[in-house]
Amino acid sequence: MRRSEPALPGVWRDNTRYPQVTHIERVARSEGKGGDWPEWTAPHLVERLAGRGITNPWSHQVAAADLARSGRDVIIATGTASGKSLAFLMPALAAVDSGGTVLYVSPSKALAQDQLRWMTDLEMPGVRAAVYDGDTPTEDRSWVREHGNYVLTNPDMLHHGILPRHGAWSRFLRRLRYVVIDESHHYRGVFGSHVALILRRLRRICARYRSAPVFVLASATSGSPAESAGRLTGVEVTAVDEDGSPRPGMSVALVEPELTELTGEHGAPVRRTAPSQAAQMLADLVRDGIRTLVFVRSRQGAEVVALTTRRILTESGDHESVERVAAYRGGYLASERRELEGALRTGELLGLVSTNALELGVDISGLDAVLIAGWPGTRASLWQQAGRAGRRGDDALAAFIARDDPLDTYLAHHPEAIFGQSVEATVLDPENPHILGPHLCAAAQELPVTREDAHLFGPSMEETLDSLVSRKLLRKRPRGWFWTGNDRASDLADIRGSGGPPVQIVDTGSGQLLGEIDESAAHGTVHPGAVYLHRGATYLVDDLDLEEGVALVRSGEPPYSTWARDTTDISVRSVRREETWPSGTTVHFGDVEVAQQVVGFLKRDVRTGEVLGEQPLELPERILHTRAVWWTLPTEGEERLRKEDVGLLGAAHAAEHASIGLLPLLATCDRWDIGGVSTSVHIDTGRLTVFVYDGHQDGAGFAERGYNVAREWLTATRDVIADCECVRGCPSCIQSPKCGNRNEPLSKAGALRLLDEVLREETTGP
Repeated sequence: MRRSEPALPGVWRDNTRYPQVTHIERVARSEGKGGDWPEWTAPHLVERLAGRGITNPWSHQVAAADLARSGRDVIIATGTASGKSLAFLMPALAAVDSGGTVLYVSPSKALAQDQLRWMTDLEMPGVRAAVYDGDTPTEDRSWVREHGNYVLTNPDMLHHGILPRHGAWSRFLRRLRYVVIDESHHYRGVFGSHVALILRRLRRICARYRSAPVFVLASATSGSPAESAGRLTGVEVTAVDEDGSPRPGMSVALVEPELTELTGEHGAPVRRTAPSQAAQMLADLVRDGIRTLVFVRSRQGAEVVALTTRRILTESGDHESVERVAAYRGGYLASERRELEGALRTGELLGLVSTNALELGVDISGLDAVLIAGWPGTRASLWQQAGRAGRRGDDALAAFIARDDPLDTYLAHHPEAIFGQSVEATVLDPENPHILGPHLCAAAQELPVTREDAHLFGPSMEETLDSLVSRKLLRKRPRGWFWTGNDRASDLADIRGSGGPPVQIVDTGSGQLLGEIDESAAHGTVHPGAVYLHRGATYLVDDLDLEEGVALVRSGEPPYSTWARDTTDISVRSVRREETWPSGTTVHFGDVEVAQQVVGFLKRDVRTGEVLGEQPLELPERILHTRAVWWTLPTEGEERLRKEDVGLLGAAHAAEHASIGLLPLLATCDRWDIGGVSTSVHIDTGRLTVFVYDGHQDGAGFAERGYNVAREWLTATRDVIADCECVRGCPSCIQSPKCGNRNEPLSKAGALRLLDEVLREETTGP
């Protein structure tokens, strides 16, 4: 195959192999716009780069480097593989050469290790680069603190390990010139709000040591990058978003797996699963020698796709290719992740199936194709993942494979919602008092909080401090607010929303620790009877002990996978905003309490996706205080529907499922970040009500975004139900795999009629 042509051109031009392709978008190749090295660039850096074939920078690299060098906080918001690292490396190395230090912060350990490898390969004189994260051996940490001048870390270690012990870092902090925030578009929602406050605490500690570092942020192309970066850091940021790098041509295919002959719940048609489709396509690509990366939505999904691909290759007799396919995900040991990254980089692996852990800027060159199994949550993430292909400058292939889900179905048939659209702005709220409070405690333990700190923490700081004093977490004195406890205040902030200490997964046969999982996710992933996959091996969960934080598993080869189901009850705590539409429908946004419980799980055939049965579970209830958007139908609207014999509960339930599926299109989130409840008469409203809530403690901004675009959101929800080819409803429109009520009752026709009533432009009598 000529590498100058798009990967697999015949297949994607005439769809002979994959008739499931609904659309192909051709992204044209673009030439680069170069620049000259700034005169202040370190000569040895220019020399080292020239030895690697980099003779001139691109225009955006020069623009960003000059801004940072002049003392301006800057965000570089350009495409994948556009060389953002060099843009911040130029001023950073100049700072190190003059005796300064640099702090590099990335959202993942893998990216920090990749940056360290690049720095080490450059062999820059005088640069003492080192990673300081949870994997750094204890005996190496003191060396990093005392001697490192280019320290690579993550928000977690900055929060728990560096800021609380800032005295031990005084030498480094006094000379801190730059703080590099890599892949900054990942800091959104609750996680982004936590990181924003960590960065404000960092600025506060730096001021204590009389340093004022310049922030340099690197981001995928995003909406309103300067505004988002300013919200994250708390400083005014200049954006460099005109990409000067050359871009390879790319064919981007939208794929909707075909309907099978099987039927699911209530006779609904069953579509081939996205993981199954991805495995088949990956097997074909590997056979053709196409180096491919597959992105999936979950850790288990990565294992399933890799395992299925290997089985397909085995059954076809291609035993050599079997060993060139693997999974990559969180939960592996650091050494295992580094090994897999290296094997893909060298070509030893032809197919790697990953969670979004490899969406980040880890340097994996030479990829020809990317498969994206399920909508990744945002257009920004879609293009970030697709951009992993074509890194040698050759044209490439990317394919988005739709899940059996309302949003994915909508996108597979509405390419205009993906192509030609601007990418989303990040959503975060560092002034959320539930998030701000724990960080004020952490800040008070680092240094007493004073009124002057309001310029960092916002106008609600004193009100939140008073609340913390009343809870006896802080003590107010003339010199400020002080931490009262003996424990680490940083432990109060669960920055990644894990919900508590991780649950360890142990193989009872060997006693081996296979990995760990967040406590909040354990209920639905390692419950008794669950199928758990790890590095191609299948295990059955015998017991989940939440008190001890351990899940016991044993080796097994069941012919099914498992899906947890849960039930949810919701109550309104307060209404923050509301709006009444011409139809009389009222849309609300406010605070709610959600009670959730995993009540059972489905068994699905691993080959076909057919439901084989359901088994009940008894797990403890979990309480979530969060925020929601909800809408209520007026009495006269209900009366009209009743006269037409519309079942209100089935209509509301179906509309709820579909609206949950569509909100990620507008709210920069994933379906699994949100949940919903519907009822024909809710106790707090007295009316038919549909709730959609943030699945994160204290809210994440998604429900509020839904409130702000409610009419557009519900219009798209109606469209996806109407466009679906099924008759009575299916997973592509109104059924949900998470539904604890077995998708009962559901009415597709009722949901359409209900949404028509909600969206009507005028009020009429009953």
